[in-house]
Parts: sequence; structure tokens; C-alpha cells
Amino acid sequence: MSLTSDEVRRIAHLARLAVDDREAEGFAAALSDIFDFVEALNNADIEGVAPMAHPLDAEQRLRPDRVTESDQRERFQDIAPAVEGGVYLVPRVIE
Repeated sequence: MSLTSDEVRRIAHLARLAVDDREAEGFAAALSDIFDFVEALNNADIEGVAPMAHPLDAEQRLRPDRVTESDQRERFQDIAPAVEGGVYLVPRVIE
């Protein structure tokens, strides 16, 4: 698929973007290249290829699930502007 400069200017107008004539020609060529690449991808034979989340068959390295910091809740609540019943109070924003 090939875009013309006029089509790029129309799209830019719809998106409320300022594009001059020189830029429109460059964008038309670049976007046409992208559309050609997508078309080539659409024509690729993917029969029998399973979908995957990552191109490498790698496993996620996981760290042990353990506490690494001390409990500082009382310290933080002592310096908070407003606390009641162990929870932080915040101003109401929805009436």
C-alpha cells in the first residue's frame, strides 16, 4: 500500500498536526515502507507455528519470596499528617 502526500496531509489535519509539504513527502515514503513491511508479514507462512510470548525459550529468574526490610509502619504513621485506626487519612476528592 502506498500513501500520497495528499493523504498524509489529510491524516495530519484529522490528527490536528502541522505538516508542511516537504515533511508530508517524507512521511508518505516512510509510512508506505511500513505498510509494505506489514503486508510482507501478513503474507508470511505461519502454519503450524505456535504463538509465544518471547522469541527465546527462556524462563523468568525469580528471587526467593522473603522479607528484606524491617517493619517501619509506626515510624511512618508518626510522621503522617493524619492517621486514624492504623490507616492514613486523605482528603476527600469526590463529593
